[in-house]
Amino acid sequence: MAADNNYSLGPVPLTARKGVASLTMVMLGLTFFSASMWTGGSLGTGLSFDDFFLAVLIGNLILGIYTSFLGYIVASTGLSTHLLARFSFGTKGSWLPSALLGGTQVGWFGVGVAMFAIPVHKATGIDTNVLIIASGILMTVTVYFGMSALMILSAIAVPAIALLGSYSVVGAVESIGGVDQLKMMKPVDSIDFPVALAMVVGSFVSAGTLTADFVRFGKKPRSAVLVTMVAFFLGNSLMFIFGAAGAAVTGHSDISEVMIAQGLLIPAIIVLGLNIWTTNDNALYASGLGFANITGLPSKYISVVNGLIGTLCALWLYNNFVGWLTFLSLAIPPIGGVIIADFFINRKRYQDFTKAEFKTVNWAGMLAIAIGVAAGHFLPGIVPVNAVLGGAISYVLLNTVMNKKTHAVKQVA
Repeated sequence: MAADNNYSLGPVPLTARKGVASLTMVMLGLTFFSASMWTGGSLGTGLSFDDFFLAVLIGNLILGIYTSFLGYIVASTGLSTHLLARFSFGTKGSWLPSALLGGTQVGWFGVGVAMFAIPVHKATGIDTNVLIIASGILMTVTVYFGMSALMILSAIAVPAIALLGSYSVVGAVESIGGVDQLKMMKPVDSIDFPVALAMVVGSFVSAGTLTADFVRFGKKPRSAVLVTMVAFFLGNSLMFIFGAAGAAVTGHSDISEVMIAQGLLIPAIIVLGLNIWTTNDNALYASGLGFANITGLPSKYISVVNGLIGTLCALWLYNNFVGWLTFLSLAIPPIGGVIIADFFINRKRYQDFTKAEFKTVNWAGMLAIAIGVAAGHFLPGIVPVNAVLGGAISYVLLNTVMNKKTHAVKQVA
């Protein structure tokens, strides 16, 4: 069997760890996504200028802190989200979070392919199905080569999106008289600030839970914390600003649509394609790791199959499945909360993955997911934050009661 360079079934060795710059590009490629711009557009037309920036900065700071905890853990262990889940959910219990995380990422991959094909069809007249097949296959081919391909793609895409997007937004704002005129605009449909904050955090908390799958390649825990903070606090904030400025000036949230309205067709297609390509490849990469945990097969082959499935189902997913994917995403934040909690209360167990003992199913973790979902749904406040904290706190209590004795490592005969 070919070498598993994705390290889907074991820790990333120190010899395969990457530098801060490369990982930052990969994580920015993940957070540079059209959906964040759409949310930014809604917030930009629903909040005052000052409230918009306050909501975006606080919300993305919360995301940055949450993902930094995960980043610290994975750079310390070199393990993917799904291998970490074995400690808190058990070997077969970890199949539930792997299926939730992997399945939703395949779904979002298909939605992303359609998000590229549909606007390009409207702008150029090229058949939608041709665009879906061509772009889906291209995105699938690149993910086969794993982290090295993601790094190369992100190194090209991130600067291009940032530069072309900034050029477009600055031009759009200047066309209405500058930032002073933008500040004077009144909200069209007012959004309550707590709701706005929940929208910012909720927009990327699911993908943020998969931080482990990328920053586990970090050489040091503090480097992984830096990378995640930059990606979510700065990168995601930039996407919200693009969306808000575009919606306020032109009525379009997606920067590619703004560029088309400005007559910049080719740059618009480039930005849209790179924007979705980087996020989609990250989603496909993560989905492969999830199903590798369940099947025991190398993740790169599973990622290719997932890409083909997502491509063939792209239009159906786009038209029928977005609501269901959003619903499933509610179950993902508690998974991150449980993983974080288990690491900090049972830290010694993580020192040697090859010698660690796992339950088949740790019911404390399974119940904590359900409680976390309920906390997010029923408690007042920020839904994703309540879900993470609900999962983490309930896990600590349940694990203490239900598993009084936790094996740290296998005893060497």
